[in-house]
Amino acid sequence: MKNKLLVAALATSAVVLMTTAGNAQLEIRPVVDYKDIHYPAAFSTPQIAPEIPFDKVDSHWWKLPPSAKYGQDIDFGEVSAVTDNDQGHVFVLNRNDVRGGVYGGNATQVLEFDEKGNFVREIGHNMYGFGYGHGIRVDKKGNVWVVDKGADMVTEFNGVTGKQMLVLGRRAEASSPYWKGDPDDRSKRPPEEGGFAAPTDVAWDSKGNIYISDGYVHSRVAKFDPDGNWIGSWGKQGTQPGEFRIVHNVQIDKDDHVWVADRSNGRIQVFDTDGNFIKEVILNVPTKKYQPLMGHQYPIKYDVDNSNDKPQNLEPRPGTPDALCYNAKENVMFVGDIYPGRVYKIDLSGKVLGYFGHVGKAWGNPGSIHGLACRNPNLIYTAEFVNDRVERFVIHPEKATVTGN
Repeated sequence: MKNKLLVAALATSAVVLMTTAGNAQLEIRPVVDYKDIHYPAAFSTPQIAPEIPFDKVDSHWWKLPPSAKYGQDIDFGEVSAVTDNDQGHVFVLNRNDVRGGVYGGNATQVLEFDEKGNFVREIGHNMYGFGYGHGIRVDKKGNVWVVDKGADMVTEFNGVTGKQMLVLGRRAEASSPYWKGDPDDRSKRPPEEGGFAAPTDVAWDSKGNIYISDGYVHSRVAKFDPDGNWIGSWGKQGTQPGEFRIVHNVQIDKDDHVWVADRSNGRIQVFDTDGNFIKEVILNVPTKKYQPLMGHQYPIKYDVDNSNDKPQNLEPRPGTPDALCYNAKENVMFVGDIYPGRVYKIDLSGKVLGYFGHVGKAWGNPGSIHGLACRNPNLIYTAEFVNDRVERFVIHPEKATVTGN
């Protein structure tokens, strides 16, 4: 006789499937509805934004380089960030070139591709400033900057020759106990002038001054002059205006306003170049319920009071900024979140002009967005650190329509 499936809803809202043939159980965790998630009062009214269509994503667009050891194409590995230049070349920062043990290993690789997806070169192979790459950007001169969270360093490479030009910060000495057992490790070091602890991103103002989001430990933005000389910093750990919890990305618009992705606080904060607070932006766009990638990314009910006494982890909340990318041609900001895995196109007032994508594993579902490239406003690249890939989206904002979101 065929087994019969019995479906039972538990008091905890979990669903258990059991067969009469034995004790096997399949537990399915329900995805929490968007409407159960709290936003601050000023942003509690959802923005009804149009969904932007895009061309079918080609999973074979990238022509990855062959491995010298095995003679076969390599893969990206964990992709941390992506950027592009005026020639349409794309630079992928990944953590595939792993060396060393599980603790204290190095994993940073920069691969350049042309506008057709052909591999061009690797930049900075085995550099001392490479440990666990986090951010990559191209400046107005076409030079490539890599922000390394593991090495606590920021390195500028010449965009033509690929040679190192400038370094900011300093990694721990190779002989030092780094990941385990060191009483003076970076998580306990106070902020220092010119130094970082797990930095994440880099941006430049109209005068060429350099801004580093510093980052996972120090919760601040550091400012240098165009030659790399220290100017100052602003920010500290907290939930109030001008305070941060994981400063994950930084971008600067045409008005020299500094946009900071304050990820764990679930918001973007905007400042002038002296660190004076201007405003905050919180994206609240209705979403369907999608199965998240990785169990820890389930949205949960948050307390409205995200205070220093009761801080909330707002990373899984829809619209929480994980990645920022400013497009100067249209004067818009693109924002990527972890859940529901969307890319939002917003104006500089914070209004959502449209969005595309949702979390998933299939190509075209950009889950766990960690970085964005958007030099062409209709050609967006997503760096996906859980899916180990970079996706290329040709979007059509002129065809955007409001759906039943």
